[in-house]
Amino acid sequence: MFKSRTRLAKKVTSLNSRRAKQKAKAITELRHKYDLDILLHHTNMARSSYYYHNKRSLVIDKYEVIKRLINQIYHHHKGRYGYRRITLEINKKGILVNHKTILKLMRELGLKSLIRIKRYKSYKGQVGQTAPNILQCNFKVVKPNKKWATDITEFKVFGKKLYLSPIIDLFNGEIISYELSERPNFKQVVTMLKKSFKKIPNQTNLILHSDQGWQYQMKQYQRLLKEKGITQSMSRKGNCLDNAVIENFFGILKSELFYLNKYRSITQLKKDIKEYIKYYNNERIKPNLKGMSPIEYRVHYYQN
Repeated sequence: MFKSRTRLAKKVTSLNSRRAKQKAKAITELRHKYDLDILLHHTNMARSSYYYHNKRSLVIDKYEVIKRLINQIYHHHKGRYGYRRITLEINKKGILVNHKTILKLMRELGLKSLIRIKRYKSYKGQVGQTAPNILQCNFKVVKPNKKWATDITEFKVFGKKLYLSPIIDLFNGEIISYELSERPNFKQVVTMLKKSFKKIPNQTNLILHSDQGWQYQMKQYQRLLKEKGITQSMSRKGNCLDNAVIENFFGILKSELFYLNKYRSITQLKKDIKEYIKYYNNERIKPNLKGMSPIEYRVHYYQN
């Protein structure tokens, strides 16, 4: 009997530093071998506390299904979704739950979304003709293909660089066209521009906004816009807020893709950026788009 109690003492010594809930669970697991009074004595736990926690452990977690959904959505989107987007996704499945509840459950599960970091600047002074700031930070638009924005961002991988040049529609945040290049050359911008032209007719009364990067000051760039009937608009010098929508996209892209992975080759990064933009346009929902992805929102607009 003495040896049995010694072995018990060794097993439960480590329990003394645990929380009451964990202690109660351990006591329940050992009750088939040892008397309850002995277990309570070695764990310094009151009998009433044990019964309280043991009873609570038998209650089914009412958020079990929601927790599973949170995990599924979070990992499907590779940690890119915070509690607001996860709430929208769960609500779309017909399960109504408050965003505060989702936030609390995510904290319990140890899940949180990622943050974002700064951008590459392409401004090199005035090398050509600048355009007036027609957009004037008025990012609201009620129809597709009325206001676009463009810019260039830089990625660094083991001493090599990759540049992404996209066009975004301010109506729904959709990436209309883009081009990847290992050098920030003018050909990249022209290629991107010509891809976007295939998606709109001529003379559409469209505004295309950019910063004062050297590419957008080039005569050929401005001529292409004029021939298509597009009005050029430029941010004020050194004011990134004037082009906030595409800056926001770059921040999302880098925090949800680039900074999540340790890239060893430009080739792999190119592949992943292409996959991410497809995901961003088709799957990634936005609260300000009524919980829809950019393409879903555009389709919804034309259907209604």
